[in-house]
Amino acid sequence: MLQSVGFWAAAVSVVYCLGILNALHALMTVRTSQGTIAWAIALLSLPLVAIPLYWVFGRNKFHGYRQLLRQGQEQNQEIVNRLVDNLSEFVVPVGSQTNPFLHALNGLTRNKFIKGNEAQLLIDGAKTFDSIFAAIEQATDYVLVQFFIIKDDDIGRELKRRLIAKSRDGVRCFVLYDEIGSLTLPQAFIDELRQSGVEVEAFKTTKGFSNRFQINFRNHRKIVIADGKVAFVGGHNVGDEYLGRDKNFGRWRDTHVRLVGPVVLPIQIVFLQDWYWATERLLEVNLDPELSPEGDIDVLTLPSAPVDEIEACTLFFLTAINNAQEKLWIASPYFVPDEAISTALQMAALRGVDVRILIPSKPDHLMVYLAAFSYLQEMEIAGVKVFRYESGFLHQKVLLVDDTLASVGTANLDNRSFRLNFEISMVFANQRFVKSVESMLLDDFDQAVLASYDDYQRRWLGFKFGVRVARLLSPIL
Repeated sequence: MLQSVGFWAAAVSVVYCLGILNALHALMTVRTSQGTIAWAIALLSLPLVAIPLYWVFGRNKFHGYRQLLRQGQEQNQEIVNRLVDNLSEFVVPVGSQTNPFLHALNGLTRNKFIKGNEAQLLIDGAKTFDSIFAAIEQATDYVLVQFFIIKDDDIGRELKRRLIAKSRDGVRCFVLYDEIGSLTLPQAFIDELRQSGVEVEAFKTTKGFSNRFQINFRNHRKIVIADGKVAFVGGHNVGDEYLGRDKNFGRWRDTHVRLVGPVVLPIQIVFLQDWYWATERLLEVNLDPELSPEGDIDVLTLPSAPVDEIEACTLFFLTAINNAQEKLWIASPYFVPDEAISTALQMAALRGVDVRILIPSKPDHLMVYLAAFSYLQEMEIAGVKVFRYESGFLHQKVLLVDDTLASVGTANLDNRSFRLNFEISMVFANQRFVKSVESMLLDDFDQAVLASYDDYQRRWLGFKFGVRVARLLSPIL
């Protein structure tokens, strides 16, 4: 009996010691004072519950990725240096950018605005995948494919069929998917691709002993590249619902962009680095930029990730919001801003900017959907207009600032994209392209209704309770 009591006393002591050690770790690493206090209280008072939660959700930096790139620094740096040299003649000179806003964006990444590109908006799934499949069909050397989600359904099998056909024709094909996002992807699907010569790898944030609890990080990027000459980036994953074939969602409103020109190469580097994490191998790819004959669009490739020394995604949104003079329109399936973004949106509206946020009217993730309701009152008071899209499910990630800038990419307006996900955004500084984005969004707003705080007030008590809980969990949603 005494032995049993002694064992449990020792076990409890160990747990509380671990709680103290993890609380000290939180003190040294957690980004905000509020987060530090919350974790410290939980770890010291309820260590048995809080410790595993902290190991999964407490980190906001993915150190293993950066460490691996450093290990292969010589090879990686050689590619980067070659790319910089090859792109030097296509870099937009800082002196030619009269808008200080564009100067600021150049500082968020080692990439710069690249001239001589062609860009085409791809609205919704059919147009997007038709264009992607056409590029795959025309590839003669290699195809790079990266998606957060790949499913074994009609569109997934069509992608598989086309990659297998190209591989058999001697074209090198590489597929990268997120291990959590594509959790339901059958091994048989992967094996069939591999048996046909297609190289397939999972992006595993849990790779390595020190990273084993990092399931909260995601690689959310969607990239397709053919021969280093044409690239695709945007909101679509590979699943039938993205083509509007899911009865629960109906039309799936999403946006991709097709790019031709020298900007394809920095996009390609983003893929190569993710591939290196997955395989510890560098791929031989085309690094010779080609000026598009009809290309007149300046484009910045903005990758962001929990490995960044600065929070590039957060700073991009903040810079865009703070520099808007007339209009700021953002379309995102999720609206869970942090305090800095929320304040910036309100201040923009208060200084007379037409601030519009377009979000879905139906949820695909319940807690994120509920969290958005908690921001309606403060947005409404400041003059920020929140619209709910009603013609299907809205999933696009698009931003518009005045007549100056537009972006299309994978980053949502939420904490996960700001700090936990690997994302990529394409930023366009071209008035003609910006106008095309404006026209697209105007059509979307025509199919949306203005949300108000009354939408929340009219709900029953249980719904309101869920909204408050979701707001509390917003840093990890």
